[in-house]
Amino acid sequence: MKIYINEDTYKKIALDTKQDLINVCDDLNIEIAKDIDDADVIFSIGGDGTLLKTARLTDKPIIGVNTGTLGYLTEVNPDSLKSSLKNILNENYTVEERMMIEGEIIKSNGEIIKIPESLNEIAISKNIKGVVRFDAIVNGKLINSYTADGILLCTPTGSTAYNLSCGGPIVDPTAEILTLTPIAPHTVINHSIVLSNDSIVEIKITELRQGTASYALYDGNPIEVVSGDIIKIKKSDKTTKIVKLEDRSFIDTIRENIS
Repeated sequence: MKIYINEDTYKKIALDTKQDLINVCDDLNIEIAKDIDDADVIFSIGGDGTLLKTARLTDKPIIGVNTGTLGYLTEVNPDSLKSSLKNILNENYTVEERMMIEGEIIKSNGEIIKIPESLNEIAISKNIKGVVRFDAIVNGKLINSYTADGILLCTPTGSTAYNLSCGGPIVDPTAEILTLTPIAPHTVINHSIVLSNDSIVEIKITELRQGTASYALYDGNPIEVVSGDIIKIKKSDKTTKIVKLEDRSFIDTIRENIS
């Protein structure tokens, strides 16, 4: 078996954990691949943000080693590296497949900018000034026109991330739905909308107040958008495969991490 290691290079604890993992691999005669495409399993060392980045790099099974904070996606602790590797060697694990979304920005001149696959969400958000005016369109039909700080379309995996902070619902990560949640809307109707996974969502930026900048963020990575842009989002053909070593359900995770 070969593994590939993708770590948070900015945190000493992640770098130290990577070295510990290398040492354990030496003890167990496990080869560490230099190329991610040559690996059987990918180890992501860091927080959930590191795993989100890792998910865009590969379609191989990913196991998250938590050197961050809460770690909804990263279930292995640094002190259990050896037992985790032994379980993988002995095939004592399952692989949970998570849906992803992707999109494109359609400019008024016809230019198209691709939005990469995202495991958590694609959000439309603003800078510190002003508000964004936009239309939310699903399958060609206008749902609502908003004046807000933004809006996000999230996967079930992303329901416990930005979506939760915005008052959106918590969703079982293995579900096949999309959630559309406004961010601080200037309206009495501010509820999330749950959509089928084959929905095509378009967010049309209709107005940016003077001094307001707006961005399409894929798992937190920004691409600036301007008035007249259309952000088109849909379910991706790509999925993220998460290695599960413990018999811990979605309900267990919610109970332990959210209070």
